[in-house]
Amino acid sequence: MLKTILAISGKPGLYKLVSQAKNMLIVESVSPDRKRMPVYAKDKVISLGDVAMYTDTDEVPLGKVLEAVKKKEDGVKVSMDYKKASIEELNAFMAEVLPSYDRERVHASDIRKLIQWYNLLVENNEADFVENAEDTEK
Repeated sequence: MLKTILAISGKPGLYKLVSQAKNMLIVESVSPDRKRMPVYAKDKVISLGDVAMYTDTDEVPLGKVLEAVKKKEDGVKVSMDYKKASIEELNAFMAEVLPSYDRERVHASDIRKLIQWYNLLVENNEADFVENAEDTEK
């Protein structure tokens, strides 16, 4: 599921891939308004399926981290105000979610972005973060 969710540099929020053309993508915002727009080759686009978090040993795919947040928060939005949270509060939150995260390479801004993306996806019923083995066989 995360392969079709995109972050676009310079544009707030997340977007779902709707269609592809020769020189552009058609995306739909992951928000209640579901606004569609074209994204061109000049825009920096990254799939959430390609994002990972650093740990002390290797990298953990973002889907697994989001699933850990979902388990910690019982499938609802994170109650902490990530915009006003201190660095210590963000680090404590991340330590609960992913105890082995690399404290030097994962910055407070990364944790804020993780919480922001999680809340946005949960609000808009896009909370299937890890693909089931049954889904990949289809």
